[in-house]
Amino acid sequence: MATSQNDHLWALMRTERAALADDLSTLTPKQWRHTTLCGEWNVEDAVAHLIAAASTNQLRWLRSIIGARFRVDVHNQRRIEEFRGRTPEETLERFRRVVDSTTSPSGHIPAYLGEVLVHSQDIRQPLGLSRTPSVKALIPVAEFFAERDFAVNSHSLVKGLSLRAADGMFAVGVGPMVSGSLLALVMTMAGRSVYLEQLEGPGVHLLRERLLGADV
Repeated sequence: MATSQNDHLWALMRTERAALADDLSTLTPKQWRHTTLCGEWNVEDAVAHLIAAASTNQLRWLRSIIGARFRVDVHNQRRIEEFRGRTPEETLERFRRVVDSTTSPSGHIPAYLGEVLVHSQDIRQPLGLSRTPSVKALIPVAEFFAERDFAVNSHSLVKGLSLRAADGMFAVGVGPMVSGSLLALVMTMAGRSVYLEQLEGPGVHLLRERLLGADV
C-alpha cells in the first residue's frame, strides 16, 4: 500500500519537474540570475538545490550534513555548488536528467514533492510565469505540511487554525478560519508571506503575525 502511494507521488513529482524544466527552457541568461522567493538564491541556485535533492540518498545526505556540522545553510550551499553547472544551459541539462529520479534523502516523499512544488513557485512567481500545480500534487503536500514540521515550520505556523481550500478537497484544523487556493495555502505554510494576500478569513491576521520575519 505504501509502495503504491509512493509510486503515485513519484509520478506527480516527475510531472512537476518536467513542467518546471519546460519553463526554465524559455528563460534568458538574465532571468537565470533573477532573485527567487527563497532568500538569497537566484533561479539557478534554486534549480541546483532541486538537482541535489534528487541526487542525494540518505547516506550521502548524512555525510554532507555531518561534514557541515549540522549547519543546514552550509550543507545546502555546498550541494548547490556541487550540482550547479558551469552555465545555465548545463544546469538545465542536469535538471532534465533527474526528472525521473526516485532518489531522496529520506522516505518522506510528500516533503520532497513539496520541495519541487514550492521551489518551482519560488522561481515562477518573481518572473511572472503562470502555472498552477495539479490539485492531486498539492493535496498530499498540504496535508504533510499541516501535520508536521519538516524542512519548514509549517505545522507550527498553522497550529490552532482552520484551513480550507477553495479549489480542492482540503480542510484541516480547528480554530480561526484561513481560506484560499490550495497553492496559496501550501506556499504560505512553506513561509512565503507574499501568498498571504491571496488568503482570507479571521485567521489570516494571526498567520501573518507568525510569519513576520520567518521568510526563507
